[in-house]
Amino acid sequence: MILTVLLGLMAAALIGVGFMAQQHAAYTEPLGEILQVRLLLHLMHKRLWLFGIGTMAGGQVLGALALRRAGVAQVEPLLATSLIFALAVSAVVYQEWLGRAEWLGAVLVSGGVAAFLASARPHGGRVPPPMSMTWIAVVAVLAVTAGLVVVALHTGIRTRAMLLAAAAGVLYGLQDALTRGSLLTLEHGVQALAASWPPYALPVVAVVGILLNQSAFDAAPLRISLPAATAAEPITGIVLGVAIFREHLRVDVHALAGAVGGLVALVAGIVILGRSPFLAKSDSGRQGEEGR
Repeated sequence: MILTVLLGLMAAALIGVGFMAQQHAAYTEPLGEILQVRLLLHLMHKRLWLFGIGTMAGGQVLGALALRRAGVAQVEPLLATSLIFALAVSAVVYQEWLGRAEWLGAVLVSGGVAAFLASARPHGGRVPPPMSMTWIAVVAVLAVTAGLVVVALHTGIRTRAMLLAAAAGVLYGLQDALTRGSLLTLEHGVQALAASWPPYALPVVAVVGILLNQSAFDAAPLRISLPAATAAEPITGIVLGVAIFREHLRVDVHALAGAVGGLVALVAGIVILGRSPFLAKSDSGRQGEEGR
């Protein structure tokens, strides 16, 4: 359990740093490149963006190691602390102290994660049979993602950024579930893994998630885009962990109250951290959003 927590937190730290670097690079791209493959092609020529992708990839590897040891519902809340690490790095980069709001948000996020894990005590998990809730859950997730993107295309730039980031977060939750499924299948041998579909769907989901996230980063500063993705990913992952892998959660009255309270505190902390001026500093020195 301790090693799983450490792996999850280290993964969150790398992911948080990676998101910051990616947004600083993506925010300078034209708005006309949102949801366009050429956005990724242009970003591939920026060292800062490549550093961010590499750092995030390192976080994904550590997250996969954590998922190898524990279920999605147990690891996902830990990854939500990436926003805390992003703010901590911002404070170091800009050489400023975090304010009371940032500390309150950090306490709510970390306390919410601890409360959920201690109350729900997620455990278990198995490879789902070929014909099961898996396809229904995956189709539902893809439908939610598509719905968020469609609505985003008909909204203002800030709302668009939030919705695209939320869609990316939903896909990241699915990506973690596919990673968990691939790792469980691998325990039955390489042939079993090659004969299953999650390993082939995983890179497609990852690339589409990156495109959505970079589009959100292109549209607005981190304070607008990152919190939505940070909140959507763990909620999606927990739901998929229970629905697909039959991961077990305590559901008695006290455990349910603690788990729900923990998730509420987690989301509230993410919202508070998302309003931090540190996440708006990527916009400094540029033209206002009105000119974009």
